[in-house]
Amino acid sequence: MNDFLKNLDKHRNIGISAHIDSGKTTLTERILFYSGKTHKIGDVKKEGAVMDSMELEKEKGITIASAATSVTWKDYSINIIDTPGHVDFTVEVERSLRVLDGAILVLCSVGGVQSQSLTVDRQMKRYQIPRIAFINKCDRTGADPFSVTEQMAAKLHVTPVPLQIPIGLEESHEGVVDLIAMKAYYFDGEKGEKVRVEEIPAELLDQAKEKRGEMLESLSLYNDELMEKLLEEAEIPEKMIHDIVRETTLSHQIVPVMMGSAYKNKGVQPLLDAINQYLPSPLERDISALDQDNVDEDGKASRVPLKPEADLPTVAMAFKIVQEQFGQLTYTRIYQGTINKGDSYINTRTGQKTRFGRLVRMHANDRADVETAGPGDIIAVVGMDCASGDTFCGDGVNYSLENIFVADAVITRSLTPLKREGADKLGKALERFRREDPTFRVFSDEETGETLIAGMGQLHLDIYVERIRREYKVECEVGPPRVAYKERPTKATDYDHKHKKQTGGSGQYGHVKGTLEPMTDEELEAAEEPFEFVNDITQGRIPREYIPAIEKGMRRGIEKGPLGEFEVVGVRMILNDGSYHDVDSSEMAFNTTGFQAMRETLKKANVKLQEPIMKLEIECPEEFQGPVTGHVSSKRGMIVDSSTKHGTAIVEAEVPLAEMFDYANELRSMTQGKGNFSMEFSKYAQVPANIQEEVLKARQEQQEAKAAMK
Repeated sequence: MNDFLKNLDKHRNIGISAHIDSGKTTLTERILFYSGKTHKIGDVKKEGAVMDSMELEKEKGITIASAATSVTWKDYSINIIDTPGHVDFTVEVERSLRVLDGAILVLCSVGGVQSQSLTVDRQMKRYQIPRIAFINKCDRTGADPFSVTEQMAAKLHVTPVPLQIPIGLEESHEGVVDLIAMKAYYFDGEKGEKVRVEEIPAELLDQAKEKRGEMLESLSLYNDELMEKLLEEAEIPEKMIHDIVRETTLSHQIVPVMMGSAYKNKGVQPLLDAINQYLPSPLERDISALDQDNVDEDGKASRVPLKPEADLPTVAMAFKIVQEQFGQLTYTRIYQGTINKGDSYINTRTGQKTRFGRLVRMHANDRADVETAGPGDIIAVVGMDCASGDTFCGDGVNYSLENIFVADAVITRSLTPLKREGADKLGKALERFRREDPTFRVFSDEETGETLIAGMGQLHLDIYVERIRREYKVECEVGPPRVAYKERPTKATDYDHKHKKQTGGSGQYGHVKGTLEPMTDEELEAAEEPFEFVNDITQGRIPREYIPAIEKGMRRGIEKGPLGEFEVVGVRMILNDGSYHDVDSSEMAFNTTGFQAMRETLKKANVKLQEPIMKLEIECPEEFQGPVTGHVSSKRGMIVDSSTKHGTAIVEAEVPLAEMFDYANELRSMTQGKGNFSMEFSKYAQVPANIQEEVLKARQEQQEAKAAMK
């Protein structure tokens, strides 16, 4: 077994996630430096950080793709994935958290819990990831870490337990007080590399005692022994507090809160200690897989626990792929068993054996070869062909791991190469990006033959267009953004459709009866897909072998709705009767019947247009708050919350995406360049009748123009 994972209980797989510009990458740079992985601290805004290896990342000062590295801190081995903060690249966070054991949620001590903090928190909860909160930027003007902990409780619905208080804030931020050891920590040296432990300054002693009391009180709610000691006013051993913090963190009862300033090199080493002390090893995570060889009558595979033991059959997940010049680089998490260089493993999705030729441990864009990797490890495989989310198994098991949640694309643009010879290169680029990023969609407009790309937002698509220009040397004409409207039925409608066709020889016959039911908002949100087929056929009214064909036909029928040929969502199709013909019925006949039944029924189901609504968070100087909120209202937006803090107004709103395409320029001119905003998809909602009329009229004109061009 490779040296990195000798003691599995001393191994951590963690992600660093946060709202954009909270300081994730800056924090990762300090972790690399203090752990001895690098000998120079990279600057995100100047020469670029080590973990931002892409040229575009260095230019824009943002993280676009997640990057993996591994460090050693006090005999603990830590795999770290630094993830993007911008919502357009949220799939990078999603797939990273899918395979990690713990996380650090970075929060800005000025901005507090922001819109993307909520998204990241949701993702951590989805995969049940224990986390530590690190309140960063305590050196910034307006820093208020205690306000941030209150926001965590109110907005994230977690129990934050601060383990530290800051020694000074803003310009006078010097270090932190550890409330468990009751010691002051200062960070000396040019880059804060020397940790100096002192007694707590006299002026902070009362506050430290008060905050320690609050910390112990919070922890005592989850531990009777601690409660007794507090009531008896007995001495509480440090180890006991550490053990309770660890136990309650792993059980998601609390979120320990640390503080500091990564940029000013303060508070990072205690955070590394906390990763070792409080976040889980692979041994402490309950991971299960689906046994595809053990399926019940309903086609559901039974769930089996995975054990992080090296000698059991291998089970691993390919969670991220990157196409490179010499083949594909596949980031892989091993849950059980061992992966050896040169051995072959079965891809559960395809049933094919795949050889793992070269194994590497990643450090941003650099790599080091390894011969073998064991349970709990995260490595990359070079030159292997697979898709993101595939499960690989060793001999003796046929398990699959649940796939990564992928959000729907909300914005579409057309893409045309300016020169004909660029078409092949563009095709290669789009195929590469589509494979790498499950939220990036590529398809053709059947009517015009145009290539369309769809994604999570304007920045998402702009980055890919820029990468096509730089990496593939293809200049493209990019069409204006289009909103991904959807259609949705609002009325339950019965159907009774018969398909009968005689064309000499055997004909076609199919007959289906049932009800179309609109899904409720709650059902649609909880559903894995926006269409549900319910087979209530009894007594063989339609032979069993034709049922899948009916479902396939109905699925074809929702690809284009009756209003503007947008995708139809929120449909439950109940099939409860019908008939067949001994000679003329076939799978093809029933497929056509299902398709026609869906198309005809939707016309009667009072279908309404749905549009994506975005969650918008704006920060601007207080004097511009009135014009900004008024402007949001003029865009059919609804103000959810607004507050002011230290002269800065924070406005939260929900606004239709269709109204937001030039918002960056509008906000800039309205606030003299001092306002900024972040936006993420929230939900789909019904379009007002007058707007629906405008959208459908524009859609009709567009289709007529396309038809005239043919």
